[in-house]
Amino acid sequence: MPLQPASPEIITTVDGVRRLADRLGREPIVACDLEADSMHHYQEKVCLIQFAVPGYAAIVDPLAAPDISPLAPLFANAAIRKVFHGADYDIRSLHRDFGMKVNNLFDTMIACQLLGEREFGLAAQLRKRFSVELDKQYQRADWSRRPLTPGMIEYAVKDTTLLIELYRQLATDLEAKGRRGWVEEECELLSRVRVTERGDEPFFLRFKGASRMDGRTLAVLEELLAFRDGRARQVDVPPFKVLGTDTVRELAERRPRLPEELQGITGLTDKVVARHGEGILRAIERGCAVPEQQLPAYPREERRKMERGEEERLKRLKEWRTEQAGRLGIEPGYIANNALLELVAIQAPRTMGGLDGLTPMRCWQRSEFGEQILSAVAPRR
Repeated sequence: MPLQPASPEIITTVDGVRRLADRLGREPIVACDLEADSMHHYQEKVCLIQFAVPGYAAIVDPLAAPDISPLAPLFANAAIRKVFHGADYDIRSLHRDFGMKVNNLFDTMIACQLLGEREFGLAAQLRKRFSVELDKQYQRADWSRRPLTPGMIEYAVKDTTLLIELYRQLATDLEAKGRRGWVEEECELLSRVRVTERGDEPFFLRFKGASRMDGRTLAVLEELLAFRDGRARQVDVPPFKVLGTDTVRELAERRPRLPEELQGITGLTDKVVARHGEGILRAIERGCAVPEQQLPAYPREERRKMERGEEERLKRLKEWRTEQAGRLGIEPGYIANNALLELVAIQAPRTMGGLDGLTPMRCWQRSEFGEQILSAVAPRR
């Protein structure tokens, strides 16, 4: 078991952030994590940033420290490896809130997936490899609350103190299987992800199941989602805490027009009806009043029907992928997703050079499986 710090340093000042950045800037590997309040507020924000190196751990409180910009060079420094677990949300949040970019990222979750670990969550890996348990009650904690409780601090620290040792074990396993380059490339691509702003697009475009709804239902759904979003913004809670997804869907489909018709709808307790009933009914009324010629339509991409030869190539590619997944002990989708296989089946490249133009294909996929992919799509006699 690696050396663990007795207790973390809680950093709440700009000077403290500067000293931390200077200290960590001399380390070759730094474990990182963050906690946010997306489960409790309308506009989510980063509430804690955790760091750990052997024998030392620190928690930066960006809600207390007015400026954490000294951390930006640390995250950007390509000479220092930053180890995260499940970094997608963290990378987006650091850039959204602070404009920070992370270079030389290593995501231990991606490593677990490409090694074929059945349970690749951090809690499962800490339990399996170090017999350490994470208290799940803090996964949904409101990290914007102050002061932090001892339990919250302990949970936040455990997220990072073993990450470097986990990284080293996974790196060894990856080297043994010849897959380290796979993870390095995936992490490089992951380091570039950014938050996508909604802009002026309709709310229903991000509502699960909206693509199967008719125009009238979409009109009502849009009004309900706009009402929910406005109320959530007003009281500073996530929209799902105003009305749940199943509730909104049922309201859009049933379209109650009278207060008594709200009874029996999923999630509409007496308390919710008293608080939001009038707003719900007005939203439904607005959606039902949209003229027929102005009803929204869910945008659909025209998918060209695959020709027989293309379908046969896709079938062979999927059979090849299934065989490889069994041989390597990893999920088929990690070898190549369906979108890539469909593109290969349609374009039917004949040479390795032909694979170069397939944008979704990773370099590791081309070098590891390129010849096999070409063989799968080669013309059959």
